[in-house]
Amino acid sequence: MAAVRVEEVLAAAEEQEAEKRRSVVVEKELELEFDLGNLLALDRNPPPAAGLRGAGPQREAQLLALARDNTQLLVAQLWELPAERAGGAGGPLVARLPEPTFRLPREKPPPRPKPPTRWEQFARLKGIRRRKRTSLVWDEQAKEWRRRWGYRRAGGDPARAWLAEVPAGADPEEDQFARLRREKRERVARNELNRLRNLARAHRAGTVVPAAPLHPTGHQSKEELSHVARVARVSTASLGRFQPRLPKESAEPPSRSGGRKRRFEPLLGNLAAERSRQLELLKNMSSKKPVLDITRAVNKQLRQEEAEAAAAKGKKQSQRGKRGRRQQRTGRSSKKSAARRQQQRPGGGSTGGSKRKKA
Repeated sequence: MAAVRVEEVLAAAEEQEAEKRRSVVVEKELELEFDLGNLLALDRNPPPAAGLRGAGPQREAQLLALARDNTQLLVAQLWELPAERAGGAGGPLVARLPEPTFRLPREKPPPRPKPPTRWEQFARLKGIRRRKRTSLVWDEQAKEWRRRWGYRRAGGDPARAWLAEVPAGADPEEDQFARLRREKRERVARNELNRLRNLARAHRAGTVVPAAPLHPTGHQSKEELSHVARVARVSTASLGRFQPRLPKESAEPPSRSGGRKRRFEPLLGNLAAERSRQLELLKNMSSKKPVLDITRAVNKQLRQEEAEAAAAKGKKQSQRGKRGRRQQRTGRSSKKSAARRQQQRPGGGSTGGSKRKKA
C-alpha cells in the first residue's frame, strides 16, 4: 500500500473547498434586476451565441448552466432578507418577501362592464351624483347611535311601532298596522321585481354578439376577417347553412357561440373559489328548498305581464264592440217602433200624405 503524503491530502481538500466556493459565487458583467416579491430575476447579459447555435447537448448544457447561475443569484438575494422562525424556535426558517414591483399579465381578460340599471340611467340624465353617507345615525328616541337601515335601525320599523298615526282622509275603522305591513310587503316585492328586471336586461345585453372592428386602411388580419365572416354567416335564420362558401372554408356551418360548447376552469386556479363553489354545490344538494333559476323566473314574470296586458286590451276592445252593437240594436228597435206607431194611427198614412190631401 502506497503511503499518502500530507501535502496531497491538504491540496485535495483545498481544491474541494475552491470548487464549492466557485459553485456559490457567480460573476456577471451586468447585475441582474430582482423582483423578490414575485421571485423574479431579469438577466440583461447577452448569452454566448456560439453555444446556443443549433440543437444538441451543448446547447442544453449551456442553458442549464445559465439557469443555474441566475437561480443562485436569486437565492443569494433571498438569504439577505430578514427571516424568522415559523411556529416557534423549532419551526422552519421563512423570509418576509417585499411588495412586488413588476406587474404580471392577467390570466384571463378583464370582465366586461355591466349595463347600467334604470336608476343609473336616470341619475346620469339628471346629473345626480352618489354621495357616500355614514351607516350610523343618531336616534333621538333611544339616545344612541344606530344603523341607518336594517335590524335595530334608527327610528325603528313603523310597522312594528306600538302607535300608528291615522292619516287625514283615511277610514278611521281601517287597521293602520295592517296597512303598514301591506305597504312594506309591496315595497319589498317591487324592489325584487326591479332587481329581476335588471338581471334580465343584463342577460339579454350580454348575449349580443359584438361586431369586430375593422381598420379603415384595409390592413385587416386573418383573425379579424374570419371573425367578421363568421358573424355575417350566422346572422341568417339558418345559421349559414344555405350561404355560398369560400374556396378554403370548412364545410361544417359555424355556430353562434363560436364552436365552443364547454368551458373548463384551469387546473391551477384559485383554491378558495374552488372550495366555495364545491360547498355551494353541496349546500344546494342537501337543501330541501328548490334552487331559484333567475333567468327562468324573470322570463316567466315578463310573459305573465304581457299576457295580462293583452287580456286587458282584448277586454277593452270587446267592450267597445258590445257598446257599438247595442247602439245599433237600439237604433233599429227605435225605427221599428216608430213605423208601428205610424201604422196604428187612424189616417193610416204619414203626415206628409195628409197634408197633400188637405191641399
